[in-house]
Amino acid sequence: MWEPDGADGHVGRVGVLLEDGTTPGPVYIDLDGSGHVPGFTGWWVYDGTLRRPLANRMRAVCACGWASGTTYPIAWELVPDSEPFLYDTSGPERDWAAHTRQVSAAAVPLPEEVARLVSRIRERLDEAEDTDPLTALRIIGALDAVIETDAPYVTRAATRRHTDGEIAAALGSTEKALAARLRRYDSDRF
Repeated sequence: MWEPDGADGHVGRVGVLLEDGTTPGPVYIDLDGSGHVPGFTGWWVYDGTLRRPLANRMRAVCACGWASGTTYPIAWELVPDSEPFLYDTSGPERDWAAHTRQVSAAAVPLPEEVARLVSRIRERLDEAEDTDPLTALRIIGALDAVIETDAPYVTRAATRRHTDGEIAAALGSTEKALAARLRRYDSDRF
């Protein structure tokens, strides 16, 4: 899984396609005979062994539902049996990174002076984390106080004027991640 920076909820991963172009469902593997059979969707489980589907192409997919139109062949003979994470999946990862850049570019930009302030606060937190954790906690506490005071009002104003889809796009977020954020900002309302 790939975690986004600035595109909340847009978690990416390698998805696969079968030879006929369809996306396979989860592969269920009985691990311990207990009756609970978990489903797996990691790209490497679609290797055709033990009656599993055989994927021949990979592509980037995102938690928001986006899937790359670009696909890459899977050379199963080059996938290490016990370490499939060593196989080159950089193509799908680049495609997903381009997707998250597009999401971020479509978001409402932070005013330049605010972006500089946020950057400086992050730098100061990085400096203080190891050497002065009490100062780092104090900084985080000050930020929490601002959020606690202002977030409920701003959340209510935004949700009165805009749909969840509009708000999610403006924040560079998915609607699912947005719902969690708005609940955190205004727990009395949600």
